[in-house]
Amino acid sequence: MRAFLGLGSNLGDRRAFLAGAIARLPDVSAVSPVYETDPVGGPPGQGAYLNCVVELLTDRTPRELLAAAQAAEAAANRERLERWGPRTLDVDVLLVGHESVNDPDLVVPHPRMWTRGFVLVPLGDLAPELVIGHLTSDLARGIRPAGTI
Repeated sequence: MRAFLGLGSNLGDRRAFLAGAIARLPDVSAVSPVYETDPVGGPPGQGAYLNCVVELLTDRTPRELLAAAQAAEAAANRERLERWGPRTLDVDVLLVGHESVNDPDLVVPHPRMWTRGFVLVPLGDLAPELVIGHLTSDLARGIRPAGTI
């Protein structure tokens, strides 16, 4: 089945953290272009993020993909000091086929993905049929192309 993970980094060598995560994730079939965005929420004074979305062709469960995401974050020395604070790497499970999960530590589809341009723009590069009707010009404002991984 198709699954999508969102990746972001705003500390250190952001591009290297994204590339390292992509190399560690299982079953990657496609990677969106990279976009630079201003932080959404969190403490003031954070640096800009690099964001992308990866598509997986996988038979792994949402919980298995969460474990892979957390392992990639740990490999990037991710520290969870404050909600929406700066980070070396953030990997979110966005969609896993048509599966739905609503647990305290995992919600799939990701509950805020439809309101985040930094998710919808790169997701639209890989699966435009999924973002039709969700991506507005307001959400896309401030999303700057930043090349590829």
